Amino acid sequence: MKTRTYFTMNAYWFGLAFLWNGLHPIILPAILLGLVPETQKNSYLGILTFVGLVLAMVIQPLAGSLSDRYGSSWGQRRPWMLAGTVFALVCLSGMAASSQSLLGIIITYLLLQLAMNTAQGPAQGLIPDLVPTERRGFASGIKNLFDMGGLVVTSLVAGQLMGSGNPVLAIAIIGTILAASTAITLIGTPEGSARIRPRDNVTSPLSFLRLNPKKYPNYARLLVSRFLILLGIYTVQGFAQYFIRDRLGIPNAAEVTGNLMAAIGVALTLLVFPAGWLSDRFGRKNLNILGGGLASLGILLIVFVNSITMLYLVGAVIGMATGIFLSVNWALAIDLIPTDEAGKFMGLSNLATAGAGASARLAGPLIDLANNLLPGEYWGYPLVFALAALVALAGTLLLRRIKTPQ
Repeated sequence: MKTRTYFTMNAYWFGLAFLWNGLHPIILPAILLGLVPETQKNSYLGILTFVGLVLAMVIQPLAGSLSDRYGSSWGQRRPWMLAGTVFALVCLSGMAASSQSLLGIIITYLLLQLAMNTAQGPAQGLIPDLVPTERRGFASGIKNLFDMGGLVVTSLVAGQLMGSGNPVLAIAIIGTILAASTAITLIGTPEGSARIRPRDNVTSPLSFLRLNPKKYPNYARLLVSRFLILLGIYTVQGFAQYFIRDRLGIPNAAEVTGNLMAAIGVALTLLVFPAGWLSDRFGRKNLNILGGGLASLGILLIVFVNSITMLYLVGAVIGMATGIFLSVNWALAIDLIPTDEAGKFMGLSNLATAGAGASARLAGPLIDLANNLLPGEYWGYPLVFALAALVALAGTLLLRRIKTPQ
Protein backbone atom coordinates (compact mmCIF):
# COMPACT_ATOMS: atom_id res chain seq x y z
CA MET A 1 0.00 0.00 0.00
CA LYS A 2 1.34 3.44 -0.96
CA THR A 3 2.10 5.89 1.85
CA ARG A 4 -0.40 8.45 0.57
CA THR A 5 -3.17 5.86 0.87
CA TYR A 6 -2.76 5.86 4.65
CA PHE A 7 -3.66 9.55 4.56
CA THR A 8 -6.49 9.37 2.01
CA MET A 9 -7.98 6.40 3.88
CA ASN A 10 -8.17 8.42 7.09
CA ALA A 11 -9.21 11.80 5.67
CA TYR A 12 -12.82 10.91 6.49
CA TRP A 13 -12.05 11.15 10.21
CA PHE A 14 -11.12 14.81 9.89
CA GLY A 15 -14.58 15.58 8.52
CA LEU A 16 -16.26 13.47 11.20
CA ALA A 17 -14.33 15.20 14.00
CA PHE A 18 -15.03 18.59 12.41
CA LEU A 19 -18.75 17.80 12.44
CA TRP A 20 -19.30 16.52 15.97
CA ASN A 21 -16.78 18.76 17.77
CA GLY A 22 -18.37 21.77 16.14
CA LEU A 23 -21.97 20.71 16.59
CA HIS A 24 -22.11 19.31 20.13
CA PRO A 25 -20.18 21.79 22.30
CA ILE A 26 -20.59 24.96 20.20
CA ILE A 27 -23.33 25.13 17.53
CA LEU A 28 -26.17 23.13 19.08
CA PRO A 29 -26.02 24.83 22.52
CA ALA A 30 -25.96 28.26 20.84
CA ILE A 31 -28.96 27.45 18.63
CA LEU A 32 -31.00 26.05 21.51
CA LEU A 33 -30.55 29.26 23.52
CA GLY A 34 -33.03 31.01 21.26
CA LEU A 35 -35.51 28.13 21.15
CA VAL A 36 -35.97 26.82 24.70
CA PRO A 37 -36.79 28.39 28.09
CA GLU A 38 -33.71 29.92 29.72
CA THR A 39 -34.19 27.96 32.94
CA GLN A 40 -34.40 24.62 31.09
CA LYS A 41 -31.67 24.96 28.47
CA ASN A 42 -29.34 22.39 30.07
CA SER A 43 -32.19 19.89 30.27
CA TYR A 44 -33.11 20.31 26.60
CA LEU A 45 -29.48 20.08 25.50
CA GLY A 46 -28.75 17.10 27.75
CA ILE A 47 -31.82 15.05 26.86
CA LEU A 48 -31.59 15.73 23.11
CA THR A 49 -27.92 14.76 22.88
CA PHE A 50 -28.49 11.76 25.19
CA VAL A 51 -31.11 10.35 22.84
CA GLY A 52 -28.87 11.04 19.85
CA LEU A 53 -25.87 9.30 21.38
CA VAL A 54 -27.93 6.28 22.45
CA LEU A 55 -29.11 6.07 18.85
CA ALA A 56 -25.46 6.19 17.76
CA MET A 57 -24.60 3.34 20.14
CA VAL A 58 -27.15 1.13 18.40
CA ILE A 59 -26.72 2.18 14.77
CA GLN A 60 -22.91 2.25 14.57
CA PRO A 61 -22.16 -1.41 15.45
CA LEU A 62 -25.24 -2.57 13.55
CA ALA A 63 -24.16 -0.77 10.35
CA GLY A 64 -20.62 -2.06 10.77
CA SER A 65 -21.84 -5.63 11.12
CA LEU A 66 -24.16 -5.30 8.12
CA SER A 67 -21.25 -4.00 6.04
CA ASP A 68 -19.35 -7.19 6.99
CA ARG A 69 -22.07 -9.10 5.14
CA TYR A 70 -22.16 -6.74 2.17
CA GLY A 71 -20.43 -7.28 -1.17
CA SER A 72 -20.21 -5.07 -4.24
CA SER A 73 -17.89 -4.14 -7.09
CA TRP A 74 -17.01 -1.00 -5.13
CA GLY A 75 -16.10 -2.80 -1.90
CA GLN A 76 -17.75 -3.49 1.45
CA ARG A 77 -17.36 -0.22 3.32
CA ARG A 78 -17.39 2.62 0.82
CA PRO A 79 -21.00 2.21 -0.42
CA TRP A 80 -22.21 2.55 3.18
CA MET A 81 -19.97 5.55 3.78
CA LEU A 82 -21.27 7.26 0.63
CA ALA A 83 -24.93 6.61 1.44
CA GLY A 84 -24.58 7.71 5.07
CA THR A 85 -22.67 10.89 4.18
CA VAL A 86 -25.12 11.93 1.43
CA PHE A 87 -27.99 11.46 3.90
CA ALA A 88 -26.02 13.46 6.49
CA LEU A 89 -25.56 16.36 4.08
CA VAL A 90 -29.32 16.41 3.53
CA CYS A 91 -29.82 16.48 7.31
CA LEU A 92 -27.33 19.34 7.73
CA SER A 93 -29.17 21.31 5.04
CA GLY A 94 -32.42 20.70 6.91
CA MET A 95 -30.81 21.77 10.19
CA ALA A 96 -29.60 25.04 8.65
CA ALA A 97 -33.04 25.70 7.15
CA SER A 98 -34.84 24.96 10.44
CA SER A 99 -32.41 26.71 12.82
CA GLN A 100 -35.33 28.80 14.14
CA SER A 101 -37.54 25.76 14.85
CA LEU A 102 -37.07 23.54 17.92
CA LEU A 103 -38.95 20.63 16.34
CA GLY A 104 -36.91 21.00 13.17
CA ILE A 105 -33.63 20.93 15.10
CA ILE A 106 -34.69 17.85 17.07
CA ILE A 107 -35.72 15.90 13.96
CA THR A 108 -32.72 16.84 11.84
CA TYR A 109 -30.27 16.20 14.71
CA LEU A 110 -31.59 12.69 15.34
CA LEU A 111 -31.62 11.90 11.61
CA LEU A 112 -28.05 13.20 11.41
CA GLN A 113 -27.02 10.73 14.13
CA LEU A 114 -28.66 7.95 12.13
CA ALA A 115 -26.91 8.99 8.92
CA MET A 116 -23.42 9.57 10.30
CA ASN A 117 -23.30 6.37 12.31
CA THR A 118 -24.47 4.42 9.29
CA ALA A 119 -21.29 5.69 7.63
CA GLN A 120 -18.98 5.57 10.65
CA GLY A 121 -19.59 1.92 11.60
CA PRO A 122 -18.41 0.58 8.22
CA ALA A 123 -15.60 3.19 7.99
CA GLN A 124 -14.00 1.65 11.08
CA GLY A 125 -13.46 -1.52 9.06
CA LEU A 126 -11.13 0.07 6.48
CA ILE A 127 -7.93 -0.23 8.52
CA PRO A 128 -8.52 -3.87 9.64
CA ASP A 129 -9.56 -4.77 6.07
CA LEU A 130 -6.74 -3.16 4.12
CA VAL A 131 -3.73 -2.50 6.35
CA PRO A 132 -1.20 -5.25 7.20
CA THR A 133 -0.92 -6.05 10.89
CA GLU A 134 2.58 -4.61 11.17
CA ARG A 135 1.40 -1.25 9.76
CA ARG A 136 -1.83 -0.81 11.69
CA GLY A 137 -0.16 1.23 14.42
CA PHE A 138 1.05 3.69 11.80
CA ALA A 139 -2.38 3.84 10.17
CA SER A 140 -4.10 4.35 13.54
CA GLY A 141 -1.68 7.14 14.41
CA ILE A 142 -2.64 8.99 11.23
CA LYS A 143 -6.32 8.47 12.09
CA ASN A 144 -5.77 10.01 15.53
CA LEU A 145 -3.91 12.91 13.92
CA PHE A 146 -6.92 13.66 11.69
CA ASP A 147 -9.25 13.30 14.68
CA MET A 148 -7.31 15.87 16.68
CA GLY A 149 -6.86 18.17 13.69
CA GLY A 150 -10.61 18.20 13.15
CA LEU A 151 -11.18 19.02 16.81
CA VAL A 152 -8.79 21.99 16.85
CA VAL A 153 -9.85 23.51 13.51
CA THR A 154 -13.60 23.22 14.07
CA SER A 155 -13.28 24.66 17.58
CA LEU A 156 -11.77 27.84 16.17
CA VAL A 157 -13.96 28.10 13.07
CA ALA A 158 -17.32 27.21 14.65
CA GLY A 159 -16.56 29.29 17.74
CA GLN A 160 -15.87 32.41 15.66
CA LEU A 161 -18.95 31.94 13.48
CA MET A 162 -21.31 31.26 16.38
CA GLY A 163 -19.77 34.16 18.27
CA SER A 164 -21.04 36.39 15.46
CA GLY A 165 -24.42 34.60 15.45
CA ASN A 166 -24.20 32.80 12.11
CA PRO A 167 -25.34 29.18 12.54
CA VAL A 168 -26.30 28.73 8.86
CA LEU A 169 -22.78 29.55 7.64
CA ALA A 170 -21.23 27.37 10.36
CA ILE A 171 -23.38 24.39 9.34
CA ALA A 172 -22.62 25.03 5.65
CA ILE A 173 -18.88 24.96 6.33
CA ILE A 174 -19.25 21.73 8.30
CA GLY A 175 -21.14 20.15 5.41
CA THR A 176 -18.49 21.26 2.91
CA ILE A 177 -15.61 19.88 5.00
CA LEU A 178 -17.48 16.62 5.59
CA ALA A 179 -18.22 16.18 1.88
CA ALA A 180 -14.62 16.96 0.86
CA SER A 181 -12.99 14.66 3.43
CA THR A 182 -15.35 11.80 2.61
CA ALA A 183 -14.72 12.23 -1.11
CA ILE A 184 -10.95 12.02 -0.54
CA THR A 185 -11.39 8.73 1.32
CA LEU A 186 -13.86 7.24 -1.15
CA ILE A 187 -11.76 8.13 -4.20
CA GLY A 188 -8.34 7.56 -2.68
CA THR A 189 -8.95 4.21 -0.96
CA PRO A 190 -8.43 1.19 -3.24
CA GLU A 191 -10.89 -1.07 -1.46
CA GLY A 192 -11.72 -3.07 -4.61
CA SER A 193 -14.60 -5.47 -5.12
CA ALA A 194 -15.86 -7.65 -2.30
CA ARG A 195 -17.91 -10.80 -2.15
CA ILE A 196 -20.69 -11.38 0.34
CA ARG A 197 -19.24 -13.20 3.31
CA PRO A 198 -20.99 -16.38 4.48
CA ARG A 199 -23.26 -15.67 7.44
CA ASP A 200 -21.66 -18.51 9.41
CA ASN A 201 -18.36 -16.62 9.39
CA VAL A 202 -19.81 -13.35 10.66
CA THR A 203 -20.68 -12.71 14.30
CA SER A 204 -24.02 -11.33 15.41
CA PRO A 205 -24.21 -7.51 15.46
CA LEU A 206 -24.75 -7.63 19.21
CA SER A 207 -22.26 -10.41 20.02
CA PHE A 208 -19.76 -7.91 21.46
CA LEU A 209 -22.19 -7.18 24.31
CA ARG A 210 -21.48 -10.55 25.92
CA LEU A 211 -18.65 -10.51 28.46
CA ASN A 212 -17.99 -12.81 31.40
CA PRO A 213 -16.55 -10.57 34.16
CA LYS A 214 -15.30 -13.59 36.12
CA LYS A 215 -13.31 -14.82 33.13
CA TYR A 216 -11.90 -11.38 32.31
CA PRO A 217 -11.95 -9.47 35.65
CA ASN A 218 -9.14 -7.06 34.77
CA TYR A 219 -10.71 -6.12 31.46
CA ALA A 220 -14.09 -5.64 33.16
CA ARG A 221 -12.44 -3.26 35.65
CA LEU A 222 -10.81 -1.44 32.75
CA LEU A 223 -14.19 -0.94 31.06
CA VAL A 224 -15.78 0.44 34.22
CA SER A 225 -12.84 2.75 34.93
CA ARG A 226 -12.82 3.99 31.31
CA PHE A 227 -16.54 4.72 31.54
CA LEU A 228 -16.20 6.65 34.81
CA ILE A 229 -13.20 8.78 33.80
CA LEU A 230 -14.70 9.68 30.41
CA LEU A 231 -18.05 10.36 32.07
CA GLY A 232 -16.37 13.06 34.15
CA ILE A 233 -14.59 14.59 31.14
CA TYR A 234 -17.65 14.54 28.89
CA THR A 235 -19.84 16.15 31.57
CA VAL A 236 -17.64 19.26 31.50
CA GLN A 237 -17.40 19.25 27.72
CA GLY A 238 -21.15 18.90 27.21
CA PHE A 239 -22.17 21.91 29.31
CA ALA A 240 -19.07 24.13 28.99
CA GLN A 241 -20.76 26.79 26.86
CA TYR A 242 -23.64 27.35 29.30
CA PHE A 243 -21.19 27.37 32.23
CA ILE A 244 -19.11 30.07 30.51
CA ARG A 245 -22.23 32.11 29.73
CA ASP A 246 -23.96 31.81 33.11
CA ARG A 247 -21.28 31.30 35.72
CA LEU A 248 -18.55 33.50 34.21
CA GLY A 249 -20.96 36.04 32.70
CA ILE A 250 -19.23 36.06 29.31
CA PRO A 251 -21.57 37.18 26.49
CA ASN A 252 -19.64 35.63 23.57
CA ALA A 253 -19.74 32.19 25.18
CA ALA A 254 -19.77 30.26 21.87
CA GLU A 255 -16.52 31.88 20.72
CA VAL A 256 -14.84 31.33 24.10
CA THR A 257 -16.03 27.70 24.11
CA GLY A 258 -14.42 27.24 20.70
CA ASN A 259 -11.13 28.64 21.99
CA LEU A 260 -11.36 26.39 25.05
CA MET A 261 -11.94 23.29 22.90
CA ALA A 262 -9.00 24.31 20.72
CA ALA A 263 -6.77 24.62 23.80
CA ILE A 264 -7.89 21.17 24.95
CA GLY A 265 -7.33 19.77 21.47
CA VAL A 266 -3.80 21.15 21.14
CA ALA A 267 -2.78 19.84 24.58
CA LEU A 268 -4.36 16.48 23.76
CA THR A 269 -2.60 16.24 20.40
CA LEU A 270 0.82 17.05 21.87
CA LEU A 271 0.60 14.13 24.33
CA VAL A 272 -1.19 11.37 22.38
CA PHE A 273 1.97 10.01 20.71
CA PRO A 274 4.53 10.60 23.52
CA ALA A 275 2.18 8.94 26.02
CA GLY A 276 2.08 5.75 23.96
CA TRP A 277 5.88 5.69 23.74
CA LEU A 278 6.30 6.36 27.47
CA SER A 279 3.86 3.58 28.32
CA ASP A 280 6.18 1.08 26.64
CA ARG A 281 8.96 2.17 29.01
CA PHE A 282 7.19 2.94 32.29
CA GLY A 283 4.08 0.77 32.15
CA ARG A 284 0.59 1.45 30.84
CA LYS A 285 -1.17 1.10 34.18
CA ASN A 286 0.87 3.86 35.85
CA LEU A 287 0.28 6.30 32.99
CA ASN A 288 -3.43 5.44 32.97
CA ILE A 289 -3.57 6.35 36.65
CA LEU A 290 -1.66 9.58 35.96
CA GLY A 291 -4.07 10.52 33.14
CA GLY A 292 -7.15 9.74 35.23
CA GLY A 293 -5.79 11.63 38.24
CA LEU A 294 -4.98 14.71 36.15
CA ALA A 295 -8.44 14.57 34.58
CA SER A 296 -10.08 14.47 38.00
CA LEU A 297 -7.96 17.41 39.19
CA GLY A 298 -8.69 19.46 36.07
CA ILE A 299 -12.44 18.88 36.35
CA LEU A 300 -12.36 19.93 40.01
CA LEU A 301 -10.42 23.09 39.16
CA ILE A 302 -13.18 24.12 36.75
CA VAL A 303 -15.33 24.71 39.85
CA PHE A 304 -12.98 27.51 40.94
CA VAL A 305 -12.48 29.17 37.54
CA ASN A 306 -13.28 32.90 37.60
CA SER A 307 -11.56 34.23 34.45
CA ILE A 308 -11.02 33.32 30.81
CA THR A 309 -7.27 32.94 31.33
CA MET A 310 -7.77 30.47 34.15
CA LEU A 311 -10.38 28.67 32.06
CA TYR A 312 -7.89 28.11 29.22
CA LEU A 313 -5.18 26.93 31.62
CA VAL A 314 -7.50 24.42 33.28
CA GLY A 315 -8.70 23.34 29.83
CA ALA A 316 -5.08 22.61 28.88
CA VAL A 317 -4.73 20.42 32.00
CA ILE A 318 -7.86 18.46 31.04
CA GLY A 319 -6.56 18.20 27.46
CA MET A 320 -3.22 16.78 28.61
CA ALA A 321 -4.98 14.33 30.90
CA THR A 322 -7.31 13.21 28.12
CA GLY A 323 -4.39 12.78 25.69
CA ILE A 324 -2.48 10.59 28.14
CA PHE A 325 -5.52 8.59 29.13
CA LEU A 326 -6.98 7.90 25.68
CA SER A 327 -3.68 6.88 24.16
CA VAL A 328 -2.50 4.61 26.94
CA ASN A 329 -5.90 3.20 27.96
CA TRP A 330 -6.40 1.79 24.47
CA ALA A 331 -2.96 0.17 24.60
CA LEU A 332 -3.71 -1.31 28.02
CA ALA A 333 -6.98 -2.72 26.70
CA ILE A 334 -5.08 -4.47 23.89
CA ASP A 335 -2.74 -5.99 26.48
CA LEU A 336 -5.67 -7.43 28.44
CA ILE A 337 -7.85 -8.90 25.68
CA PRO A 338 -7.62 -12.35 24.07
CA THR A 339 -6.16 -11.91 20.60
CA ASP A 340 -8.66 -14.27 18.96
CA GLU A 341 -11.59 -12.06 20.08
CA ALA A 342 -10.12 -8.63 19.40
CA GLY A 343 -13.12 -7.39 17.43
CA LYS A 344 -15.58 -8.21 20.19
CA PHE A 345 -13.50 -6.58 22.91
CA MET A 346 -12.84 -3.49 20.76
CA GLY A 347 -16.60 -3.13 20.43
CA LEU A 348 -16.95 -3.26 24.21
CA SER A 349 -14.33 -0.53 24.66
CA ASN A 350 -16.16 1.67 22.17
CA LEU A 351 -19.41 0.97 23.98
CA ALA A 352 -17.89 2.23 27.25
CA THR A 353 -16.78 5.41 25.46
CA ALA A 354 -20.14 6.03 23.80
CA GLY A 355 -22.00 5.13 26.98
CA ALA A 356 -20.00 7.72 28.92
CA GLY A 357 -20.79 10.36 26.32
CA ALA A 358 -24.50 9.60 26.45
CA SER A 359 -24.71 9.33 30.24
CA ALA A 360 -22.90 12.66 30.73
CA ARG A 361 -25.80 14.42 29.00
CA LEU A 362 -28.17 13.35 31.78
CA ALA A 363 -26.46 15.91 34.02
CA GLY A 364 -28.43 18.64 32.22
CA PRO A 365 -31.66 18.35 34.23
CA LEU A 366 -29.64 18.20 37.50
CA ILE A 367 -27.81 21.44 36.58
CA ASP A 368 -31.12 23.19 35.83
CA LEU A 369 -32.69 21.91 39.04
CA ALA A 370 -29.85 23.25 41.19
CA ASN A 371 -29.68 26.53 39.24
CA ASN A 372 -33.41 27.14 39.72
CA LEU A 373 -33.23 26.63 43.49
CA LEU A 374 -31.17 29.83 43.77
CA PRO A 375 -31.91 31.86 40.62
CA GLY A 376 -28.98 33.91 39.40
CA GLU A 377 -26.36 32.04 41.44
CA TYR A 378 -25.91 29.15 38.97
CA TRP A 379 -24.75 26.67 41.59
CA GLY A 380 -25.75 23.75 39.39
CA TYR A 381 -22.51 23.91 37.41
CA PRO A 382 -20.00 23.70 40.30
CA LEU A 383 -22.18 21.04 41.95
CA VAL A 384 -22.27 18.79 38.89
CA PHE A 385 -18.63 19.41 37.97
CA ALA A 386 -17.54 18.51 41.52
CA LEU A 387 -19.53 15.28 41.23
CA ALA A 388 -17.91 14.66 37.83
CA ALA A 389 -14.47 15.06 39.42
CA LEU A 390 -15.40 12.48 42.08
CA VAL A 391 -16.64 10.08 39.40
CA ALA A 392 -13.37 10.44 37.46
CA LEU A 393 -11.41 9.92 40.69
CA ALA A 394 -13.38 6.72 41.38
CA GLY A 395 -12.47 5.45 37.92
CA THR A 396 -8.81 6.28 38.57
CA LEU A 397 -8.79 4.39 41.87
CA LEU A 398 -10.36 1.39 40.16
CA LEU A 399 -7.41 1.30 37.75
CA ARG A 400 -5.16 0.41 40.67
CA ARG A 401 -6.97 -2.94 41.02
CA ILE A 402 -6.11 -4.01 37.49
CA LYS A 403 -3.43 -6.68 37.24
CA THR A 404 -1.44 -6.26 34.05
CA PRO A 405 0.27 -9.10 32.12
CA GLN A 406 3.90 -9.63 33.08
